[in-house]
Amino acid sequence: MLVNACDTGRATAPMGLNARESTRLLVAGSSTVAPFITAAAEYFGATTDFATPVVETTGTGGGFRLFCQGDDFETISIATASRPITRSEEELCAERGVTDYVELQLGNDGIVFINALNGPDLEFTDRDIFLALARTIPNAEGELVSNPYQFWSEVNPDLPDMRIEVYGPPPTSGTRDAFVEIVMERGALALPQLAELKTEDRAAFASISHTVRTDGNWLDAGENDTQIIQALLRNSEAIGVVGFSYLDQSADRVKPALIDGTAPSFDSIVSGDYVVSRSLFLYVKRSHLEALEELSAFLDEVYSEAAMGEGGYLVERGLIPISDPLRAEMRDRFR
Repeated sequence: MLVNACDTGRATAPMGLNARESTRLLVAGSSTVAPFITAAAEYFGATTDFATPVVETTGTGGGFRLFCQGDDFETISIATASRPITRSEEELCAERGVTDYVELQLGNDGIVFINALNGPDLEFTDRDIFLALARTIPNAEGELVSNPYQFWSEVNPDLPDMRIEVYGPPPTSGTRDAFVEIVMERGALALPQLAELKTEDRAAFASISHTVRTDGNWLDAGENDTQIIQALLRNSEAIGVVGFSYLDQSADRVKPALIDGTAPSFDSIVSGDYVVSRSLFLYVKRSHLEALEELSAFLDEVYSEAAMGEGGYLVERGLIPISDPLRAEMRDRFR
């Protein structure tokens, strides 16, 4: 999709004028996308005459805030994201003159629930997860109350009798956004009182289903998902919420929980059988594409056969690539 919010107000620069001299591309955003873009940046820097792009991990929301700071060449050229840009972010960009950019799908990803290899084997439903992690839940009388559950066995007697301790991404993370929109909403809808609430008051339903508890059972672990892996290794009864690639790269240390009877895998995410999945994106400023030859060259590398083809180095790092026809379409968008 070529996003063009309006036709005026965009700061542009002819090639070589006001563009960064000795250009080093600036990229920021999703911690889920960061390992893939960092690998491509390192390969690009090692195999071309261009400088290695700088990749910063800020979370999806933080990446969009940097992206929307302006259209000049001191700002980032690419925002990486584990969800689409929101309306409010589009409005922020428009206010700062960032009105012409390209949305590129990078790949697919699953949100996975993991624990240490020496921990129990786990299987959750969306309902289990909502009841364990929502700040407000309905009680037996149908009244909305602060979440009283402290142990998984209180949520579901088939689950282990271990404390609810979940390390997950902070509110600035696209993984957090996808988690509440996919998992928490589905879990809320499994409860008749909340399913009825959605038909009566969508805003109230969204507030309840999207609000994670803050009493110590859910712990924001920052934008670096490797910190979550480390926390799980210290406590075999703790659970982490991360992108699939972190499971794929740490399979010798952690294992996944089944969700609704399905384990996360390359095949189950591609097929849609694993329901907790989402797309990954790059957002690229059109003015930077026009002025910085290294930007289109870098994107050519990201979408190359060597990176995304069968056995490509991004696939080896856990990226679930888009199809070849869709990859060709993405390349057409930035050329």
